[in-house]
Amino acid sequence: MANLTKAKRDEMLAFLNELKQQHNDDASIKAFNEIENHLTEKKFGLVFEEHTEEVDELLQNNIPVFCADETRRICKDETLPWNFIIEGDNLQALYLLEKTHRGKVDCIYIDPPYNTGAKDWKYNNDYVDGNDLYRHSKWLSMMKTRLLIAKRLLNPNNSVLICTIDEKEYLHLGCLLEELFPEARIQMVSSVINHAGVTIGDSFSRSNEFIFFVKFGQAAPIPLSLSAEWRGNTKTEKKKKLVWNQLMRSGTGVKRSDRPNMFYPLFINLAGTKIIKVGESIPLDTPRESVLPMEGTKIVWPIRSNGEEGRWRIGRENLEYIITKGYVRLGAFTDKGMAITYLAVGEQEKVEAGIFPIIGHRDDGSIIEGEMTEERKFIPGSQWDLPSHNATYQGSQLLNKIIGESRFSFPKSLYAVHDTIRFFVADKPNATIVDFFSGSGTTQHAVNLLNAEDGGHRRCIMVTNNEISAEEEKRLTKEGYKKGDDEWEALGIAKYVTWPRTVCSIEGHDINGNPLKGDYLAKDTDGNPIPMSKGFNANVKYFKCGWTPRKPEHYLLSNALCLHIKEMIELQNAIEVDNVKNVLLLNKNDFKNIILNPDIYDKIENVWVNQNIILNSEELKLLKAKGFKYIPREFFGQELREAAE
Repeated sequence: MANLTKAKRDEMLAFLNELKQQHNDDASIKAFNEIENHLTEKKFGLVFEEHTEEVDELLQNNIPVFCADETRRICKDETLPWNFIIEGDNLQALYLLEKTHRGKVDCIYIDPPYNTGAKDWKYNNDYVDGNDLYRHSKWLSMMKTRLLIAKRLLNPNNSVLICTIDEKEYLHLGCLLEELFPEARIQMVSSVINHAGVTIGDSFSRSNEFIFFVKFGQAAPIPLSLSAEWRGNTKTEKKKKLVWNQLMRSGTGVKRSDRPNMFYPLFINLAGTKIIKVGESIPLDTPRESVLPMEGTKIVWPIRSNGEEGRWRIGRENLEYIITKGYVRLGAFTDKGMAITYLAVGEQEKVEAGIFPIIGHRDDGSIIEGEMTEERKFIPGSQWDLPSHNATYQGSQLLNKIIGESRFSFPKSLYAVHDTIRFFVADKPNATIVDFFSGSGTTQHAVNLLNAEDGGHRRCIMVTNNEISAEEEKRLTKEGYKKGDDEWEALGIAKYVTWPRTVCSIEGHDINGNPLKGDYLAKDTDGNPIPMSKGFNANVKYFKCGWTPRKPEHYLLSNALCLHIKEMIELQNAIEVDNVKNVLLLNKNDFKNIILNPDIYDKIENVWVNQNIILNSEELKLLKAKGFKYIPREFFGQELREAAE
């Protein structure tokens, strides 16, 4: 009923109301209400059949939990915040992230499956191919569920959701984003990722993809020091000079009659080196000849080359002010007057920011600017075409150099991800970035590189499953292996790609232990190249998603969930609970062994306490001295209440 005209809809609703008057039994009323709901449902937007996933059914009877894999852990500097790789279904992980990071995330960057029909993603454990009639609705259902949780993770006052996609689903995704985030400002950028293009049957080769930016609150791209390539211009010399504009208006709206108040005389000394006075504008019906020059001056009016009366670009008061600042430059007297130039507001700001130093003044009082002292900062346009964003060279070949060939198809360019997120987090050195379609792990790599550039302490949370490719699945099945077997799991994306790439890039070596060759296309805080062999100062922990039954038969649910509190605290605070510096007290024994141990007590910086522990006044005093915090009830409070009911 989504495509009814308003007139037809109103006609049907009126008829329905008549039926309601005639039939008021319970069954009829229920049926009428259902029909009315269909008639009054949304009139515009994306309409698709929603599908239930197996993970949705699991969530009905189980509680998602995180379990740390202590065999996968990197600590380069214990004073730095921790990053996290989470292996599991991203919907499962997102439910937990909502408990730890609701309203706290600065940036979500995702590169979801493009739904090309080439078995590039799974739905309910089956690969989705081009013959699936529900391919698009399955994809939209999957995305909608996850995006709704993502919305709750983001800081509503200042955050951004970034989503890349190609032409197969960009129209559907755009409609979905508009529908789910009506309060946000949404923009799409086209990004060239392969000039050669990818051949697609009898169609045009695909050379670009699309990036949606969903901006919340005050979020906006910030000006950055960018190369001329971002403007599609390799000739940079002109960009390194101030632009002096003609004071006389050109183009449209140029006549005196268009803006009479912009027609006023300038009294200039006979030497042509100084504006003595900016005269008053004269009424439109007053001839300019009625204004006589002051002694020792000539009058300059805005007279066009064809002899017609024109107008100046700015008002007389503004002109008087910028003359005092040296932002007005005089030319030579001619038969038609004098060419006068000035600095517009944007150029004035460059001078006042020190980008162009003032090294002197001309005879007319205008400034003489020196060489540009820094790269010009600006926000680029919506068409990105940069060699560093080439997915072949800075994606596939870079990844192959780190972990070997044929482990992952079509990874993103490291610099494409780096550049995309830095427009929104360059001014947030402690930002939290989440990627719940993390694939090969490019986002963590990009965040580490950004921190190495500016000394930031941004942290990244990546979520990925451990699925294997369709080809590997076919081969392993033929060899008698199944999901869960070590041989199968070892080739999953989380363990075979995401984790080794993260380890190698942080430690500065390839999968075989050889130092990585070359430098990143970035400079450190001192302006020096960043060698890939240097690695990064970053800490990473590896969590795996698990389940706990909502209605256990053989154990207390509260005790079972307590086993996973440690991971939740670590994730929420980007720390490691070591029970020395960061302490977790789940029971009275923990209290005795840690708080009452003077060797540990003096080293404690943070304490989290189970709210069910009964403490006396002296014990509370010891905890208060350390500024303790109770374990947040939102971690598992709702689940415990549901179990009690």
